[in-house]
Amino acid sequence: MTEVVIVEAVRSAVGKRRGTLSGYRAPELLGDVLAALFDRTGLDPALVGQVVGGCVGQVGQQGGNVARNAWLGAGLPLEVPASTVTVQCGSAQQAHTLAHGLVAGGLSDIAVACGVESMSQVPMGSSTIAALGDSRGGRYTEHWEATTQFEAAERIAERWELDRGELDAFATLSQHRAAQAVAEGRFRSQIVPVKVTGEQGLTTFDTDECPRPTSLEVLGTLKPNLPDRTPARHTAGSSSQIADGASAVLMMTAERAEQLGLRPRARIVDSVLVGSDPELMLTGPIPATRKLLMRTGLTLDDLDLVEINEAFASVVLAWQRDTGVDLDRVNPNGGAIALGHPLGGTGGILITKALHELERTGGRRALVTMCCGGGLGTGTLIERLG
Repeated sequence: MTEVVIVEAVRSAVGKRRGTLSGYRAPELLGDVLAALFDRTGLDPALVGQVVGGCVGQVGQQGGNVARNAWLGAGLPLEVPASTVTVQCGSAQQAHTLAHGLVAGGLSDIAVACGVESMSQVPMGSSTIAALGDSRGGRYTEHWEATTQFEAAERIAERWELDRGELDAFATLSQHRAAQAVAEGRFRSQIVPVKVTGEQGLTTFDTDECPRPTSLEVLGTLKPNLPDRTPARHTAGSSSQIADGASAVLMMTAERAEQLGLRPRARIVDSVLVGSDPELMLTGPIPATRKLLMRTGLTLDDLDLVEINEAFASVVLAWQRDTGVDLDRVNPNGGAIALGHPLGGTGGILITKALHELERTGGRRALVTMCCGGGLGTGTLIERLG
């Protein structure tokens, strides 16, 4: 297969619910991030073969193929086509997998993968319109129970025997790691500053604003997400935060990068999308990890870093128990519990974080994996170059 390399990976700072980005249109936010790929590399955007974007709430300002609208709204060449996909929370990572396939398969020698979600303006569930029918009704219910992610997180905690104390302890660790990363400026090189007009006038938004001071004692006082369920272990403190954000990754063949005089920063070792139990729903990272390792011949010991989406604390801890990976290598700068989870943008944010963290620490390989609603798992293995 043709070697595919990452030349640039960027993201916006992640805005908290009703925060700095809450009035900034999703297409403009994604457009800013897309434009930054070319500002930073000097590449002529007309050379891009395809743009593939991820977004979950494809309605309103995020409807009508938001990736294409963001590209055009940023003043980028109209000749470059774009499409928008969804696999729920893993949408941007699946966009990355599809773009990887386009380049590896020879359909495009340069592609962009991206993603966006403004959960403040397009709330979670906006694209589910009850009057038009239940997306998991009909014959679906003859085979599977139509459950929720909140229930699935609790079932995972039960199956892997994770108590509330363990979940709260992991959430506290995520917050402390994120606070340290922000304080030390570890994310500065990957964040695209965005000009936003708000109550304070025109400001530059360039710092993740979801992390908040917390402690194990404070988390212990929070009410469960499912108060009528017994037991109920997860709270808002051990769940990913509603957030706004966008990401973009520029990839191409190694040969094209050399021709253009661009520095490949990492090669994409492999990418997968797998199916998992739709009633447990959020265990997808486990089979995604297994499949990547099987296909590449690598082992967990070959990984220096893992970025796994913290949809809920139980997702990460169940994956960790199954794999045995030391948590020191997992989400070292915090995850979605602290930094937020702008659904359709998170996959690219995690890939961007992984690349920059490998460069910061001198690590070689990273795994990025996510659970997705409906029982799916995304996975990407990258290897730093240079």
